[in-house]
Amino acid sequence: MEGSVIASLLGRSSTVFAHGFSWRKRAILRRFVDPYLVRFVSSVENLPVESTLLLWGAAPSPEGLRGDVRIVRVEDGFLRSVGLGAALIQPLSWVLDGQGMYYDSTRPSDLEQLLLGHDFSPPLLARARSLRTRIVQSGITKYSVGAKVWTPPVHRSVILVPGQVETDVSLRLGAPGIRTNMALLQAVRAARPDSYLVYKPHPDVTAGLRARGVNENSARVWCDEIVTDVGMGELLKQVSEVHVLTSLAGFEALLREKAVTCYGQPFYAGWGLTHDVCPVSRRGRPLTLEMLIAGALILYPRYVSRSSGDHSSAERVLEDLIHWRARARSQGTVWQQLRQRLIACTVARP
Repeated sequence: MEGSVIASLLGRSSTVFAHGFSWRKRAILRRFVDPYLVRFVSSVENLPVESTLLLWGAAPSPEGLRGDVRIVRVEDGFLRSVGLGAALIQPLSWVLDGQGMYYDSTRPSDLEQLLLGHDFSPPLLARARSLRTRIVQSGITKYSVGAKVWTPPVHRSVILVPGQVETDVSLRLGAPGIRTNMALLQAVRAARPDSYLVYKPHPDVTAGLRARGVNENSARVWCDEIVTDVGMGELLKQVSEVHVLTSLAGFEALLREKAVTCYGQPFYAGWGLTHDVCPVSRRGRPLTLEMLIAGALILYPRYVSRSSGDHSSAERVLEDLIHWRARARSQGTVWQQLRQRLIACTVARP
């Protein structure tokens, strides 16, 4: 999101306001909206006329907010970090959306409108192709966690079913049908009775940072194998299909040209690239994979450099992530595991 685009999103004033951000996120927010000055407020009743208010994710509009104040929502991007957001790992990409949010299919978002109307130039599409190639070759995914090797069964069609955090807002706002991991597994088993189903719990759940889903302990009843500490990039290379609710793993599978079935309505569904159980009527424009990548990874997110904190690009942040992952692996994970356990102590789990 370059200067002219963010100016149209955040407004002409050099100051924007933010409500409800944790102390940890405040310094991060300043980096992502620089050069705008951010003022954090506990009350929104006295904001200047036609000002801009930043909110995290799908947080409800604060009480007392006037109708002339523009709301812009902030959320994690799709090339985020090496490590989990729930483990408080610093992000390299956030998105800012003035209409809704990419995971909320109940209303339009800036990403959806961009994908519907943008004139994707040949140089931009070539850039998207190069970016996809580098992502696939490197094995980078949103969190880039998991280090074990996995071997698929021979002579079987293998379907990956990624689990999600069931309290996640993307399921409430983006899954009009089934909304639980076990219901998804059962639906996939019914649709593909002879396939080899691999269930991968969400990494936040595996790490003990988020609660397990309803009856998630019974996953083995419906799948052939449960895989945990294997990177998504490694896993996607070896499966035939991916079936999701709204998981970003479906988008990461598309990057690797895998067949994707969506039981929910994620941002990458509805463009002719996925099989959609619950189609999104607003999305009727057929997109190529390069067009989707250009919109979702190049034009929509805001990136910052890990080393300098300055604004960056998808390509440069991808290289940051590759180097970050290599260094994390060489240094070991003892401190990361200790930190993760300390954080997990504050999470209520069934």
